[in-house]
Amino acid sequence: MKPETARSSIGALIGDHRDGHALEGGFYTRQDVFEKDMRLLLDRWVCAGHVSDVPQAGDWLTTELGRESAIVVRGDDGVLRALANVCRHRGSRICDARRGAASILTCPYHAWTYHLDGTLRRAREMPTDFDPSDHGLQRLALAEIGGLMFVSFGPDPPGLGEAGEALGAMTRHFGWESARVAERRQYDVAANWKLVMENYHECYHCAPAHPEFSVLHTLARPGARRLASKPDSLTGISDHEAWDPAPGGREVGRVMHSPLASGCSSGSRDGGPVAPLMGGAPRSSGTSVFSELGFLAAFLAYPDYGVIYRFMPCETFLTRMELIWLVRADAVEGRDYVLEDLCWLWEITSLADKAIIERNQQGVRSRFYRPGPFSLMEPGAAAYVARYLRELALVAGDC
Repeated sequence: MKPETARSSIGALIGDHRDGHALEGGFYTRQDVFEKDMRLLLDRWVCAGHVSDVPQAGDWLTTELGRESAIVVRGDDGVLRALANVCRHRGSRICDARRGAASILTCPYHAWTYHLDGTLRRAREMPTDFDPSDHGLQRLALAEIGGLMFVSFGPDPPGLGEAGEALGAMTRHFGWESARVAERRQYDVAANWKLVMENYHECYHCAPAHPEFSVLHTLARPGARRLASKPDSLTGISDHEAWDPAPGGREVGRVMHSPLASGCSSGSRDGGPVAPLMGGAPRSSGTSVFSELGFLAAFLAYPDYGVIYRFMPCETFLTRMELIWLVRADAVEGRDYVLEDLCWLWEITSLADKAIIERNQQGVRSRFYRPGPFSLMEPGAAAYVARYLRELALVAGDC
């Protein structure tokens, strides 16, 4: 392994990768790699949240990726829009909080105000030749799929056709379009974003690290990760996995059924339901569905609740995870569900993941780290790494 004082180019780092193996340490530790990663990710789709957070005109939320921030706001006309969170005067952030509501958007620095569609409303004491129509907030690409909102900071984001259709089939079946947010929790992981994402693409670690999950999910067992060749007989949802490049570009995505252990119907302490049934999901299906779209979001649907995972790379050694729990829109906390029972499995699982990923980061920073081969239970992580390397090669100028 080359010492950090004599760094190879990113192209050489990619060329040194051995198929079927984990990445070299430099991918997880080098600032120049992280900066290229941000170029890659900013051009793709990221999940901003759920539409129930912005139900009325003037409701807004922010989503961030690296140095960039977007405001997703519902206009007076009821339309959702994504706007760059950058004032057109001298660049101040306009909205700092995660969520809020306002009749106009006001920059806190010099009080420029914007209509909810991003057009400039008023700018004080400007020259006579100043044209307000030239100074509206910049529009960003926005897509809504089954109640989930996605934003891209790039000028030409990849197509959502296959991945969007597969995710939409899942969210429609489980009633996510008409769901509401029951809880959200945030976890800061002191690790590179790729270590976080690789962890969430394999269940080799589930048995030793997640006994609670492993009791409920057959995915923790050897040979359990299989894509069905035809739609599931109970849910009608087809499995889907697309990580390879396609002509014209497409967003990566996955939908995969994960049967629960015998007698289980949800992700809970006793395997039983913790909230009212959602959508058309049969209570007795005994299955959950994992899905993802893009490089930084994952979704999990049970018959009675859903979980949104948002992953946000912040720095080379810092990744923020936000978990959002969904329930049926008319479910009432304390009557229809107990919040801690609803959150139990994925709270305890996320805290355990935080610990093992941070320990992983400490190890790959060692001079003794050498990438090992992926196991038979890590095909998802291997596919994720392979696609990442192909995408990185396209944005790395020295490749």
